[in-house]
Amino acid sequence: MVSPSDASSPTLLILEFGLTAFTLVLSFAWPGIGQGFFARVERWLGRLARRRGLAVAAAGLSVLVLRLAILPLLPIPLPFTCDDFSFLLAADTFVHGRLTNPTPAMWMHFETIHVTMKPTYTTMYFPGEALILAAGKALVGNWWFGSLVASALMCAALCWMLQAWLPANWALLGGFLAVLRLGIFSYWTNSYHAAGSLAALGGALVLGGLPRLTRTARPGYGVWMALGAAILVLTRPYEGLLLCLPVAVMLGRWALKGKNRPSMAALVRGAALPLGLVVATVAWLGYYDYRAFGSPTTLPYTVDRNTYAIAPYYIWQHERPEPVYNNADMRNFYEFEAAYFRKIHSPRGFLPQTLEKIGFLFLFYAGFILLIPLMMIKRVFLDRRIRFLVISVLVLAAGMSIEIFLLPHYVAPFTAAFYAIGLQAMRHLRVWRPEGKPAGLALTRITVVSCLILGVVGACAAPLHIVPKYWNITWYGPAGQGRERAQVERALDGRPGGQLALVRYGPGHTPTDEEWVYNWADIDNSKVVWARELDPKHNKELIDYYVGRTAWLVEPDAHPAKVSPYPLRDEAQAAAH
Repeated sequence: MVSPSDASSPTLLILEFGLTAFTLVLSFAWPGIGQGFFARVERWLGRLARRRGLAVAAAGLSVLVLRLAILPLLPIPLPFTCDDFSFLLAADTFVHGRLTNPTPAMWMHFETIHVTMKPTYTTMYFPGEALILAAGKALVGNWWFGSLVASALMCAALCWMLQAWLPANWALLGGFLAVLRLGIFSYWTNSYHAAGSLAALGGALVLGGLPRLTRTARPGYGVWMALGAAILVLTRPYEGLLLCLPVAVMLGRWALKGKNRPSMAALVRGAALPLGLVVATVAWLGYYDYRAFGSPTTLPYTVDRNTYAIAPYYIWQHERPEPVYNNADMRNFYEFEAAYFRKIHSPRGFLPQTLEKIGFLFLFYAGFILLIPLMMIKRVFLDRRIRFLVISVLVLAAGMSIEIFLLPHYVAPFTAAFYAIGLQAMRHLRVWRPEGKPAGLALTRITVVSCLILGVVGACAAPLHIVPKYWNITWYGPAGQGRERAQVERALDGRPGGQLALVRYGPGHTPTDEEWVYNWADIDNSKVVWARELDPKHNKELIDYYVGRTAWLVEPDAHPAKVSPYPLRDEAQAAAH
């Protein structure tokens, strides 16, 4: 869990702020700039937009082609956050043909953030993200391609959804803005955290199918909506429920009073397959929960949070008593969470922290450059075309106001709604003519150009060392994170025989994004086993258990990370003989 307040100061954000200011000045000072050029480009893109299927495919394929093209500049990312490793554990479990793993014999040494050790050894998260990573590994041989494909499908689905709510040319523009802002550079793609892309995909399918179904009553659109709902069940069910509630109300009104509604018998027949798909997904999740956590009604998160967490998730809940931790690093992480909870849970801290979270979301989804169209937000609120989407976002705001923590992927099911609202604001901005001058048209066009410029800068930023490292904005490049751990693991993996890496952190270690103790699903048969150093008695037991392995002391907080023979290695080897 990373709080917004932990974000580092990104150079690219400063560049974006400067480019946004330049866009505003240029548009008002020279509103007629590039009229002929922009008109020709818009006519050409309009022809593509009218071929709706091709436009959807172009949005999705652009993610794949462009992200793969810049691999020399932004290589395949290394896992480095606790979320990355937790999702990869579950993905590896699925690749091995299992839903979960038995608790390891030496489990106290393997305790780590966002991984459940009892009643089984598994991720604490919902399984949707791990399933797409496992597919990437099984089909292409690399986990990351699951994240990449999820982002490509998300951008295609966003374009498809927008086609149902806005004119085709604006839907195409929205699809390509999503490619630039989310599909290529965000942490949804450049990590092993596919939750955002998948949840956004699910939400886009639900919102894209709704107006199509109510206009045509074709049952196929109901199937697409059900598929989207199923994805939300497996990724972000709470936020997915906040989305599906207003959608269900709209469907209910249509079924009772809609002009194009079919007969009740036809409605029942058309709803059978979509409902069956959702029910089957919920049933499978229940079976997964039963295997992983011992009960079909025990959802992911529950066991892990009850075991380790001090801070609750919701504002009305009280801080839990501190559990007994087996190591100081786990305590530090959950005390970090608790400190943030105390800040936002106080009457004085609730409002500023809530405003900070809102600003954090705007920073991720819009940055500075896409805030420009929001000067037309009053007209958007009065616009009947997207009134339902505005109401849906207000439902989201109410639902999220009671949650303590907030990261961009939490609200990802509403990504398509955010884009539709922003694009509708841009449509109003385009026709705005202060003092009779086409400043709004210039603002719209130069904003899009600025997004393209930022995309080029983002692609070239890593070699220039100006790519931000953390979650705070859309731009997110794998510029060194996880490198030291991967280097140590490769070095140990290249040695003959099994290896045991006991990790000792230095004073002041921050476990949020610097945790090294993560393992694959089958720990005992892994070439390198990562373990947490505990007290001498438990360390000796661990080395005795892995008597055939070479034991190493790994000190990540040294500069560079230090690897040396473990002091008890000789005793462990002597015990084997």
